[in-house]
Amino acid sequence: MNILILHGPNLNMLGRREKEHYGSGDQEELQGLLADRFPDVRFEFFQSNHEGELVDRIHKAVEQEYDGVVVNFGGLTHTSVVLRDALSLLPQERIEVHLSNIHARESFRHTSLTGGVCRGMISGFGFYGYVMAVDALSQKP
Repeated sequence: MNILILHGPNLNMLGRREKEHYGSGDQEELQGLLADRFPDVRFEFFQSNHEGELVDRIHKAVEQEYDGVVVNFGGLTHTSVVLRDALSLLPQERIEVHLSNIHARESFRHTSLTGGVCRGMISGFGFYGYVMAVDALSQKP
C-alpha cells in the first residue's frame, strides 16, 4: 500500500504546542509509529502552513498511485472551501484525522468543511487516530 498523509498549518510544531490538546509527540515520532505499525506500507508525508501549497499537493496526488490519503488540515479544516473542493477531485479514499476531539473544543472547531468529502473522520485519539485511519484504508468498504 501507498498512503499520502497531508498536514496543514502548525502541525510542523507538534510536540511543542498545546500538549494538552495535541500530545507531546512530534512528526518524526508519528512517522516512526506508522512505519513500525505498518511495515509493508509506504508513507509519504507532506506538511505546509500554506493553503495553496496543500491544494497544489492534492492536485499532484490526483495523478499518483496512492491507495489512500489521510488528511489533517489543522485550522483550515474549519474554514477552507478550496481544500474541500481539491479533496473532492481525488480518486483515492480519504480519511480526516484530528488529534484532539474537535467537538469537545471551541464551537468554531465543531464544523469540518473538509470532512464531508472524506470516507470518515477520526477525532480525539491523538496519534492512534492515524493508526485507525491507515487500518480503515486497508479495509475496502
